[in-house]
Amino acid sequence: MMQTAAILWHVTLLVPPERRALALGLVGLVRILPIVVFSMGAGVIADALDRRKLMLITQTVLTAITVVLAVLTFRGLSVVWPLYLLAALSSSAASFDAPARQALVPNLVPREHLSNAISLNAIMIQVASVVGPSVGGLTIAHFGIGWVYVLNACSYSFVIGALVAMRGANTRGGDRRGVTLGAMAEGLRFVFSAPLIRSTMLLDFFATFFSSATALLPIFAQDILQVGARGYGWLYAAPAAGAVVTSLAMVHYVDRIDRRGPVLLWAVGAYGLATAVFGMSRLFWLTFLCLALTGAADTVSMVFRNIVRHMETPDALRGRMVGINMVFFRGGPQLGELEAGVVANWFGAPFSVITGGLACIAATLVVAARTPALRAYRRHST
Repeated sequence: MMQTAAILWHVTLLVPPERRALALGLVGLVRILPIVVFSMGAGVIADALDRRKLMLITQTVLTAITVVLAVLTFRGLSVVWPLYLLAALSSSAASFDAPARQALVPNLVPREHLSNAISLNAIMIQVASVVGPSVGGLTIAHFGIGWVYVLNACSYSFVIGALVAMRGANTRGGDRRGVTLGAMAEGLRFVFSAPLIRSTMLLDFFATFFSSATALLPIFAQDILQVGARGYGWLYAAPAAGAVVTSLAMVHYVDRIDRRGPVLLWAVGAYGLATAVFGMSRLFWLTFLCLALTGAADTVSMVFRNIVRHMETPDALRGRMVGINMVFFRGGPQLGELEAGVVANWFGAPFSVITGGLACIAATLVVAARTPALRAYRRHST
C-alpha cells in the first residue's frame, strides 16, 4: 500500500501539470493488462500446484521489483516510463500471487470458522492500508520517495518468513489434472453458471469501475484541498481507516446478520453515494469522512462477497474462481482509474468523481433488479 501511493505521487513529479490526470490514469491501465492476460491461467496453476510454494516464488519476484524501483529512484529517475514498466511487472507477479493466497485461506481454516476468518483477513489488509499510505506520505515528505520503496522491500521478508514457517497444512490445490485449457474452461463454466457468484463479481466490477477515485487523490491533495504530501497520506489512508473500524465490528456481528444479500446491495449503494459527496467536497475533514465511509461500505460488501464465493466454491475450483474474480476485482478499480483520469482530463477531477459515484448507484440498482437470488440471499442460504 505504501508503494501504490508512492508510485502515484512519483508519477505526478515526472510529468507536466497539464498531463497529470491522464498520466495517473495510465498507471491503472498498465496494472490491469497483466491481470487480464495472466489471472485465469494463474487460477488454474493455483488449483494444480502447491499454493504455498507458488506464493514463495511470487513474493520473491515482487521483492526484486521493489528493489529495482528503489535503486532507480536513488539514482535520479527523470522519466516516467520505468514506473509504468515496473508497475506492470509487479501486477504480473501479483496475478499469480492472489489466486494462491486467497485459495490458501480455506486450506488453513475449518469451514465453520471461514466467515470470521474472512473478516479477520480483512482487518489485516485494512490495517496495512491505513498504516501504509500514512507512513508513505510522511516518508515522502521527510526522506523522499526512494525510502518508501526500501521499506516496502523489507516488508516482503515477513511474508516470505511466514510462508517458510508454515508447516503441517495441506496447501496443494485440489485439481490433480494439472495445468490444461480444459481446467480453465471448467472454471469459467462454474463461475458464470452460478448466479450468486456471477452477480457479486459484476457488483465488484461496476462499483469500483465507476467509483475508483484513488488515482485522482494527488490532484485533490495538491490543487483542490492544498494539503501537501502529509494530507495526501491521510486522505489515501482514509478509506482503510473506515474499513478497519467496520472490520472489527464485522468480526463480532457477521454471523448474526441474516439478510446478507440486501445488506451487500445497500453497502455498494452507500459506497457510490459517499464517492459522489467526496467529489463535491472542498473541505479536508468532509473529504476525509467521505473517503472513510467508502472504506466502511466497501468492507461490508467485500466480506459478504467473499463469504458467498468461498462457501459456494469447491476447493478444487477455488483458485480458478479467484483468478476469474481478479479480472473483476482488480480490473474494476484499475480500469476505473483510467476512466477517472480521462474524464478528469476533459472535465476536471470533481466532475469525474461525482459522476462516477452516481453511476455506481445506478449499476447497483441494475444488478439488484436482475438478480433475485442475491436480493433473497440469507445466512441460512450459505
